[in-house]
Amino acid sequence: MKHHLATNKRVHIMINPNKMIKQRSLQQNRNRVSPTSLKALAAGICMLVVFVGCSGGEKSDAYGQFEAEEVTISAEGSGVLKEFIVEEGEHISQGQRVGIIDTVQLNLKKKELEAAIQSVHTNIDKLNAQAAVYKEQLETAKTNLERLQALRKGKAATQQQMDKAEGQVKVLQKQVHSVEVQKRSVYAELETMKIRIDQVEEQISRATITNPIDGIVLSSFAEPNELVSVGKPLYQIAQLNELILRVYISGAQLAELSLGEEVEVLIDKDAVANESLKGTVSWIASEAEFTPQMIQTKEERVTQVYAVKVRVSNPEGKLKIGMPGEINFMASGQIQ
Repeated sequence: MKHHLATNKRVHIMINPNKMIKQRSLQQNRNRVSPTSLKALAAGICMLVVFVGCSGGEKSDAYGQFEAEEVTISAEGSGVLKEFIVEEGEHISQGQRVGIIDTVQLNLKKKELEAAIQSVHTNIDKLNAQAAVYKEQLETAKTNLERLQALRKGKAATQQQMDKAEGQVKVLQKQVHSVEVQKRSVYAELETMKIRIDQVEEQISRATITNPIDGIVLSSFAEPNELVSVGKPLYQIAQLNELILRVYISGAQLAELSLGEEVEVLIDKDAVANESLKGTVSWIASEAEFTPQMIQTKEERVTQVYAVKVRVSNPEGKLKIGMPGEINFMASGQIQ
């Protein structure tokens, strides 16, 4: 049997010096930034400095997006779109014919009305002839009555002859009046038919789709041989030789702008530089609104601002719808 002696034991921990050196080296590597990382950081700082230097560290007075005065052309007639020559992105001149809606039914209706009008004219001719006969007979009857009245004074005509002559005059007067009433009714019918035929001709003219303004087609909503109805949008067009920059300013900035004033408009020229253009203030909102969500941060979107429209000439077409832009309040003489 083995006896365990209660003795104090010293525990000796052997540490490998080489291992300690290795761990210290790893810790130093963790704390050390590599030369490559330092170079990348320095380059980023330089880019930031260059960017701030180009912008001068100054913010523009207002920001927004370019938009155009878009016009939607809709069908003014109903029927099959027999012809439609509209392509997105193409230029269309004012007054140019771009489509035709089928007018067969309208032309048939016009022919029916023309035939009815001709029939009414024939009826009017008959009534005029009849009225002429009655008027001639009436004149004869009046002459006979006057003769009898003269004879009656000399006791040469009887009362019976007088009564008969007077009755004949009254009958003929009623006949003439009746014909005149019929003529008025027929003439009213004729005017109604003329109005109807004018309406049909107007519908036929509207079947020809004529472009109302000079501009570029933004969108096309119809195809040839498609059945269209009155009010159906056919295409959307806009004049792009002048765009509108819609920006938003604070109430404190209102006093700095007035209608017709020239401002400096800035657009992106490249990654670090802007291009300066001239713009003219054409409209300032009379009521404040919340900043649209497309503008700046959430904090800025909850502030009350005023919308402003600035017209900017675009002869070279460099400005595009939806492009961002900025403005600076400057006197017209300061804008280069």
